[in-house]
Parts: sequence; structure tokens; C-alpha cells
Amino acid sequence: MKIALIHDWLNGMRGGERCLEAVCECYPQAELYSLLYEKGKLSPIIESLPIHTSFIQKLPWVFTKYRHYLPLFPVAIEQFDLREYEVVVSFNHCVANGVITRPQTCHIGYTFTPMRYAWDLYQDYFGKDRLRGISRYLIPYCMNYLRVWDVAASRRVDYFVAISEHVRKRIEKHYRRPADVIYPPVDTDFYTPDEHTRQEDFFLIVSAFAPYKRLDLAIEACNRLQLPLKIIGQGQEAKQLKTLAGPTVEFLGSPSDENVRAYYRRCRALLFPGEEDFGIVPLEVQACGRPVIAYAKGGVLETTVPRTTALYFQEQTVESLITALREFEAASFSSAAIRAHALQFSKPRFQREMQTYIEQKHAQFTP
Repeated sequence: MKIALIHDWLNGMRGGERCLEAVCECYPQAELYSLLYEKGKLSPIIESLPIHTSFIQKLPWVFTKYRHYLPLFPVAIEQFDLREYEVVVSFNHCVANGVITRPQTCHIGYTFTPMRYAWDLYQDYFGKDRLRGISRYLIPYCMNYLRVWDVAASRRVDYFVAISEHVRKRIEKHYRRPADVIYPPVDTDFYTPDEHTRQEDFFLIVSAFAPYKRLDLAIEACNRLQLPLKIIGQGQEAKQLKTLAGPTVEFLGSPSDENVRAYYRRCRALLFPGEEDFGIVPLEVQACGRPVIAYAKGGVLETTVPRTTALYFQEQTVESLITALREFEAASFSSAAIRAHALQFSKPRFQREMQTYIEQKHAQFTP
């Protein structure tokens, strides 16, 4: 079986790239296609495959300003020549589903989310209070075009796979297409408890600094309660978030995976105030035996167990989060039970389910 893997862009190892890496291990003969590729930023497993890039790769400042080329992404993804492949698996959160294949090619779309800034989170990214100058007039037209293209591109996928029930419902809403669900993996061999590590008196956030993550809620809640909060990550909201932070809030940048694991093991709990499509970070901290305090909406409801591995707050407000933090003071959790739950999302389970799915759909595919 000749197989191609498609990924939007390759410039770091996040949750989506962990899924890609796991499938690369299953199909080491595969070839990989992406809009752009920053060498040295991916795992050796991914970088061992032949990697083909689009014309986006040659544009100025591509590694730092690639998001500015968003209107060109649909054209770029459609230029890949995939005629020689029997199976194409796209890993999509932007335009990867839009590759053009032969009628005889089975196209499986593993979808992290429909393009979130064009659909659900358009106002969070491009609301009138976030745009200035000519952008206020250009971006609405650009995003309208991307929505039309995205719906058309969704028809090129033969079988959709969603990362969660939450995303499956959005695929049905925006694309009017059914989808199966295969949960992403967490590396439970790497993220483990350590009996020699002592729990410390701080809460933890591990997140990109994007508007919909709502890190501002956690910062303000910890400011008011004077609770120690350590924040790992970076992103476009860094300046605003650091301005909000009080003396008990510490920003740690982007440490190594080993150091992130050490913080997971030592924290009291992970704070997760955003609505996520799935959320791999809550599973990583649970694999280390630590609980989660999460906003009760989105994919986190599928990866945590109330009162066993997590506490929820019902409204996305500072006051609701404060109530959950106070409730946490009287709660107790079993590290062993938290770890046991996380093991259900292991990497071998993901690889087994994905490989079985790909081979079954290829066998039954009739153009």
C-alpha cells in the first residue's frame, strides 16, 4: 500500500505532531507533504520520512510570519501531486483536508478541528475590537472565502475521523459529514508519576497564549486568592497576560519536555480554563498522577472523570473558577486512579486503532 501523509505545517512538536509521529511509526515507507517544514523542529521519526513542501516554503520570513500567508494556503495545498498514492491520510486543523487526489485514492481525514478561526472562534480572533486599520475591511472578505473553500474541500475527504465527540459534532455542523472518533495518544511511558518527587504548593498552566485559551481567567483568579501559579508556554497574548499577572504568577517560557514533566509531577493541579477540541495537556498531567481543574465544556469532558481525576467549573468566569479552587482545597484524589484513567489513551492504543481503521477503509473503498 503506497501511502502519503499530509500535515498543515511542520514547525514544532505539539499534540497534532504527536499524532503524526505515531502514524509515521506505523508506516515508515510513507511520504510526507506539508505547506512548510522547519528542519530540526520535529522528532527524528518524522524527519526520517521524505518531506515535500509547497511554494509557501520559499516565501520571505516564512518561519516567523507564515500565518500571514493564510489566504495562499488553499492554492498551495492543492498543488501537491498525489496521483501515485493508494491512500492519503490528512492531519487537518487548517487546509490539509483540501489536497486533490485521484478518484481511485482513498482519502482519510484525521481532523483536529474544522478551521477554528474561520468558524467557531472567528469573533475571538477577528472581532471588531481585535482588528485595526485596513484589516477591518480585508479580513472579513478573506475569511468568507476560506469558509466557502473549506466546505468545498471537505467533500474531497472519503472518511472523516475526529479527535473527539466534541469535534465530530462540529464536523457534522460545518461540513454536514459523518465522522468516526479516534482519540489522540498521550505518551504514558514518558509521562509517569515519580514516587521520589514531592508535591509543591503551586498550580500549573501549560498552554499556547491564544485568546480562546482564557488564561486571563486563571491569572485573575490566582491574583485574587494569592495562589502560586506557574505558566509554561508562549504566544501572541504574552504581553497582555504578563501585564495582568500579580506577584504570585510566574512565567516559565518553553522548557524541555523533561522539565515540563517535572512541573506536572510537582504541581497541585493543572488549571485548564479554555474550551478545547480535545486537550492533550490534561492527559499528560493525569499520566503523571496529578488532577485537573477545568472549564466544563469541550473535549476535556471526554478525557477526565469528575471527582476522580478532575474538578469542573461551570461558567467561564473568574468567579466560577475561584469557587472551584476553593472546592479543591477540601477535595482528595488518588494518584494511582488518575494514572490508571490516563492509560486508556496510550500511544499503542492509538496506533492500533489508526492502523486498523486505515487498512479497513482502504480494503472497502470503492471509487
